Amino acid sequence: MDVPRLHPDTIEAVKQRADIVDVVSDHVLLRKRGKDFVGLCPFHDDNSPSFTVSPTKQFYYCFSCGAGGNTVKFLMELGKRSFGEVVLDLARRYQVPVQTLEPAQRQELQRQLSLREQLYEVLVLTARFFEHALRQSQGEAALAYLRSTRGLNEATIQQFQLGYAPAGWQTLYGYLVEQKRYPVELVEQAGLVVPRQEGSGYYDRFRDRLMIPIHDLQGRVIGFGGRAFGDAQPKYLNSPETELFDKGKILFALDQARAAIAKDDRAVVVEGYFDVIALHAVGITNVVASMGTALSVAQVRQLLRYTESKQVILNFDADAAGVKAAERAIGEVAELAYQGEVQLRVLNLPDGKDPDDFLKIHRAADYTALLNQAPLWLDWQIDQVLADADLTQADQFHQATEAVAKLLGRLPNAALRTHYIHYCAERLSQSNPRVAIQLEADLRTQVRGQRWHGRSQKWQTSGDRTLLEESEAQLLRLYLHLPAYRPQIHDALESRDLDFTLPQHRFLWQQILDLPKADTNLMVDLQDAYLDFPDHLSPVQPLFQLDEKTQRDILRAPLVIRAAIACLERVLCDKRCRHFLDLWTQSDPTTAPELLQYYQQQIYREKQRMGEIDRQQRQTTFADLALTPHLTELPSLEDG
Repeated sequence: MDVPRLHPDTIEAVKQRADIVDVVSDHVLLRKRGKDFVGLCPFHDDNSPSFTVSPTKQFYYCFSCGAGGNTVKFLMELGKRSFGEVVLDLARRYQVPVQTLEPAQRQELQRQLSLREQLYEVLVLTARFFEHALRQSQGEAALAYLRSTRGLNEATIQQFQLGYAPAGWQTLYGYLVEQKRYPVELVEQAGLVVPRQEGSGYYDRFRDRLMIPIHDLQGRVIGFGGRAFGDAQPKYLNSPETELFDKGKILFALDQARAAIAKDDRAVVVEGYFDVIALHAVGITNVVASMGTALSVAQVRQLLRYTESKQVILNFDADAAGVKAAERAIGEVAELAYQGEVQLRVLNLPDGKDPDDFLKIHRAADYTALLNQAPLWLDWQIDQVLADADLTQADQFHQATEAVAKLLGRLPNAALRTHYIHYCAERLSQSNPRVAIQLEADLRTQVRGQRWHGRSQKWQTSGDRTLLEESEAQLLRLYLHLPAYRPQIHDALESRDLDFTLPQHRFLWQQILDLPKADTNLMVDLQDAYLDFPDHLSPVQPLFQLDEKTQRDILRAPLVIRAAIACLERVLCDKRCRHFLDLWTQSDPTTAPELLQYYQQQIYREKQRMGEIDRQQRQTTFADLALTPHLTELPSLEDG
């Protein structure tokens, strides 16, 4: 169906109802800073949090790349989607009634929205059906299992709305379709019945299983997890993907845990439904579980909304499957962990127990004490690498050293790298001081040899930044104080596709571009514009002053502009060259020779352009210098 033309009232209602922090948090890890939130910008390769979200203004802005707007624009830009598509999705999310300008389309949209409401209705009725069945004679074994084997009391059974799916092939089908008269297609869309492969008809998806309802953040039933009795397989069966249920985005019990996560300032993720239920039953309520899949970035982002310290503890089983699950989860969120966006920890309980078994013989306080001692994910991974390695065997020692170097090479923080290099050298040397010193040097060499150290200024050296900062400042000074040269500066930047890279300079340039072209009171109007952003004025305040350096630059404006533009262009070329060089080193010549050739061509092209820029700078004539008697030093571009 084509996206309809929406009624202005609907658009306005969506804008009023949609919360920008809520929406942006699905895609960006936000931290509270004063009355606003900050994070890494999703629209460019951000190195430090330059992306600000204002809940009071319902507006986002990136001080680095200049991206900004409201909730609707954020989703349009991020997903490259149309205005109508985004507004419709937000209407569904926030349950805003949709009006369109075409009656036929309005009717179809209402049908789609009402489908979700019908699914909610069918699922909550099903949950009550399972709860009722648990209390009947057919559910006696299931109820006894909950009370005796699991040790749950009545309050916990009711809190989690636990139930029982009878053993018959069409028990639920008969109740929902034949008795309650729901269309069988609707019941199938809810994931409750399955069409027979041969012949006609349907059968119940869940049979003779203990049933655990899964809720969304509003507490509405959106699916089920069913645990089999005896040796029936699979042991756990979840609802399929439906209009309401997406197991890669849902966390079991988050609706009940989020207040405790905020209060304790940390979230605990376990593997199973009953691990969550057992922990909640003893008062440890900041606990959730994933839906039988590796913990995803989307799920972690949900958790991070509620913890200021961004602390998430993985408590998976200590057996081989649990270790593998923890490693998969770390792999999913590794980028966030390396950047420090999440304080990830891993807890393995003693004797390989899961939380449910642990609590049968230990107190809740014992579990909490172990949570407090849970090691950081990197320490845990180092332990996994070294745990079974026989370091007296050359091949195993070599493998362990390589694995450790690979882990440490991605750390963006130099001090943290130094700490872990020293720690790992001690571990690998088995506390032999002489060996440890040599190992530390070897590890440092291996780590330094890796080209990637996270997102921390990954293509810039300190020399690049100093020269770049000065060149950008020179261009902005001249633009502010010399109206005659403004078109030249603007055209030079635009023709070479250059932009300011430092956040304070990029923000100032964006303010300039937002003002009328023929602005005669540019500096006054700019400083007025900064009244809404007082914290961002101080870094660029010197540019507005006509100091001695600015006066010298004005006397040699053409030369300064040319040198500054060359600097920006050369740094950009250098970044591109390093980027393609990195791609080239990672490529396999046997599987992608064309790609390898393409990267080589790009590297050659960027190097050629850099050589051209350097030659032009060296060819600055004495006549140019004679015209600028106050010029004492031309910035060198050799290190750019």
